[in-house]
Amino acid sequence: MSDTLAPPTLPGLDCGVCGYRTCHDLSQALDTRPDLLKRCLPLSSARLDREALVACGGCKSPSAPVAVGPLPPEPACGETDPLWRDSLGRPFDFFLEHLPEDPGPREVILPHNPLLTRELEIQVGDLLIGRPLGMSCGCPITHCGVVREVDRRTGVIVWCVTGPLGAREKGFKDLGYYIAEAYEGLIPEARVPLAIGMRYFFQPRLCMLQWRHSGLINYLNKTPEGVRVRLEGLWIG
Repeated sequence: MSDTLAPPTLPGLDCGVCGYRTCHDLSQALDTRPDLLKRCLPLSSARLDREALVACGGCKSPSAPVAVGPLPPEPACGETDPLWRDSLGRPFDFFLEHLPEDPGPREVILPHNPLLTRELEIQVGDLLIGRPLGMSCGCPITHCGVVREVDRRTGVIVWCVTGPLGAREKGFKDLGYYIAEAYEGLIPEARVPLAIGMRYFFQPRLCMLQWRHSGLINYLNKTPEGVRVRLEGLWIG
């Protein structure tokens, strides 16, 4: 039996940050240039123990998290499951999944210049790019998404964040900087009880940096798939 490590399972986000169009393209390049793995932010060699990833079969199941290195401080106050920690070792309360009917995480956003909503003639179905910036929700990653709702009077846009491939292939409208006002999504399970009016730490499942966020729940509805929520007053960290 060979001692060579099997290639890691890539996240399948097709985000393009590594310089390849898809995760499949990167995986093929890894055959001859394994050092390219460090370009993958979700599987950065600075964060993931590759041997542990191979040992669990490259699993993606939330019930079997891969090992994170270096290990975070010992859990406090009954925190025993490493699943509930972000890539920087910080605890959070739940993962936020996108709604079953959506192609990606649903965000309510406001351009820093709300007039752009009208000037760019943004319509439902348009592909947009922009970067969240501001006191509440600054992120170093440019986001791409498809528009679901538009309010031309206020400039508020509801979009679903997706990978960059659609924008690259079909073109896009550039919002520049925007403020993330709210997330809407699904919570399959939580580490703590959930209640309207309470603020929680959470991690969007498809966050490329795997950083925890914080938000206040002001809508909550239990469904067979999980708890549908709306989170406002967003912070990162």
